[in-house]
Amino acid sequence: MKNNKYQWIVVILIIIISYTLGTKNGDPNKTLIYGDTGLPRNCRAIIAANINGWQYGEYTAEEALGSIERNCGAYGYSWGLK
Repeated sequence: MKNNKYQWIVVILIIIISYTLGTKNGDPNKTLIYGDTGLPRNCRAIIAANINGWQYGEYTAEEALGSIERNCGAYGYSWGLK
């Protein structure tokens, strides 16, 4: 039960942080950006896709957070994509 509570807290914090970062002027993550294949191309879109995937049971919390870290962490693949 405690583990589930912490997962919800992490998800809510991610939503708040992504919204806050996305509303700044000049931020490449201001809007959701998807590539020609429909895959997310910026961190805002990656976070949204992972949260939706977790909510619909497609991903575990660990898988969603791993993807967010891999793509949007300090050395993530998605930084700088426009």
